[in-house]
Amino acid sequence: MPEWTGEIVGAMHVNKITAKQLADEIGWDAKYLSAILNGHRTPVNAEKQVRAALARLLEGKDNEC
Repeated sequence: MPEWTGEIVGAMHVNKITAKQLADEIGWDAKYLSAILNGHRTPVNAEKQVRAALARLLEGKDNEC
């Protein structure tokens, strides 16, 4: 399993972001995102897309405060 997926899952947990929220932000099905985060699928550019979507969600949370 790629190391970056653990970083993403940890950041999601700490920031109370669900897989559904992250998948919706990317435009993916939550089951597809789960397969990627669990290392069952390794699409090209997945890390870049997931990190970008997570950053957007985190930025939105910062703006809520």
